[in-house]
Amino acid sequence: MTEHPDPRQAQVQWDATQYLRFGGERLRPALDLMLHLPAQTPARILDLGCGAGNLTALLQQRWPEAEVLGVDGSEDMLAKARANLPQGRFIAADLNRWAPEYKLDLIYTNATLQWLPEHAQLFPRLLSFLNPGGCLAVQMPVMHDAPLRLAQVELARAPAYAGVLGEVSERRNVLDTGAYYDLLRPHVAALDIWQTTYLHILKGADPVLEWASGSSLRPYLEKLEGQQLQDFRADYARRMRQAYPPRADGSTLLPFQRMFIVASLAG
Repeated sequence: MTEHPDPRQAQVQWDATQYLRFGGERLRPALDLMLHLPAQTPARILDLGCGAGNLTALLQQRWPEAEVLGVDGSEDMLAKARANLPQGRFIAADLNRWAPEYKLDLIYTNATLQWLPEHAQLFPRLLSFLNPGGCLAVQMPVMHDAPLRLAQVELARAPAYAGVLGEVSERRNVLDTGAYYDLLRPHVAALDIWQTTYLHILKGADPVLEWASGSSLRPYLEKLEGQQLQDFRADYARRMRQAYPPRADGSTLLPFQRMFIVASLAG
């Protein structure tokens, strides 16, 4: 949604099946965001970064009379969305550039904006898409300094991979809560910002590798192939086992911090 999209981000190819492998865990914060929406009856709703359409369907169920639009940059995700919600309306678009044809009453965007740069321009632009009384509801992971993300950046800079991965963006796009308050408060009538750490209990072999392979690890994995890809996955898995060791029962605990923003315009 910025006028200066990151070309590296535009190339990321999503695997809907891998992403949805932990669908239950990924759904929980999305539902928490939905529970904190202000009491309103929006007529036009945007699910920005709709992915496989799970939340588009829930938004449509909550407001059956509303016009709900799902927009995403991944054709693989949108194929799932159209299959799961054939009556839904979905558009493939570059999220850095896309703008709606008409004003909206609710923009709901779950685990998407962290991929987009220049939030100081992005958030006011999103607010400009809203009708008076409209609401912008956002959920973003805040994991820049967690082992899950730090290991990705460190490995990408390592000699074995830097030649291929050195130009992959670190994507430190998410600002701190105070910056969002200062950015949004002058433009909205009501603003709620909070952070929550979810403790995901993961099962199976190398579950943190598998979790990240459906999300933040994608820009790295898609640029590797053959033995180098296998080595990178093995190196990352080893680091994740050290950072998030299995418990006595074999489960792996993944603390995952997320930021929520609900900003409403004056009516």
